[in-house]
Amino acid sequence: MPDIQLGAHTVKSHGIQIARTHMHDWLILLLLVVIEVVLNVIEPFHRFVGKDMLTDLSYPLQDNTVPIWAVPIVAILLPMAIILVYYFIRRNVYDMHHAILGLLFSVLITGVITDAIKDAVGRPRPDFFWRCFPDGKGVFHPVTSDVMCTGVKSVIKEGHKSFPSGHTSWSFAGLGFLALYLSGKVRVFDRRGHVAKLCIVFLPLLVAALVAVSRVDDYWHHWQDVFAGALIGLTVASFCYLQFFPPPYDVDGWGPHAYFQMLAESRNGAESSNNINCFNAQQSELESVYIDSQRGTETSRVNTRDTRPMLEGA
Repeated sequence: MPDIQLGAHTVKSHGIQIARTHMHDWLILLLLVVIEVVLNVIEPFHRFVGKDMLTDLSYPLQDNTVPIWAVPIVAILLPMAIILVYYFIRRNVYDMHHAILGLLFSVLITGVITDAIKDAVGRPRPDFFWRCFPDGKGVFHPVTSDVMCTGVKSVIKEGHKSFPSGHTSWSFAGLGFLALYLSGKVRVFDRRGHVAKLCIVFLPLLVAALVAVSRVDDYWHHWQDVFAGALIGLTVASFCYLQFFPPPYDVDGWGPHAYFQMLAESRNGAESSNNINCFNAQQSELESVYIDSQRGTETSRVNTRDTRPMLEGA
């Protein structure tokens, strides 16, 4: 495991460099936002709903227990706040940047997949009857017996977006990513048997599960919608987390791949610099030895020239 350098890589020292390296990732995030907006604007597929099919679609129309504006708070802002708290403790901008990037990718990819399926499937919600006929008087096509809705167009449009659950998929995408992030930070798989660590990891998943249950209780979704949404969110969260972090059970599971890669490159650079310095030192020593030997040779030659006449004179 590479040597840990706490507080050596902050937003001020390395933030701009990391952001430039991942500039294309942030541009892709913007593209995902645009796609998500488009998917919410277009009209979903209006599935055939006959008179005999309304038995399971006549649940009361009521408000959301978890309003739509609360979903980004639960799925994005809450995990992001915990990531920022960890940054102020460890001062590791690599961890913060990659965690936030992975979180946003997890939620936005999940949102695009969820809304694309919603628009393509067009499954009616359990309260579809009261969306379609607010006055309780059903109107049907004389030949096909398909519903001829008399309600508000925007409410009817929303009534064709039951499968899968967006609240659920977003919640499991964001909070599922947070659960993986926390499992790596507290080293829940260190084989020491600390069950309290599991409680920390399961807490975000419990919140996501409660959001999912509320969708069924509010009659906005069938149980299959919630199950599929949870599956999509957890799957995408797992892929996005492993894109930036080692598995939580790994010995280096507490930090991002890029951080350990940077440490390895720094260590290799230091070793290369030391090797070059050693090589230069050795070369200097060899040159000094060579110069000394040359001087010794010249001195011996001079002594030889000086002593020959003395010998001859003797």
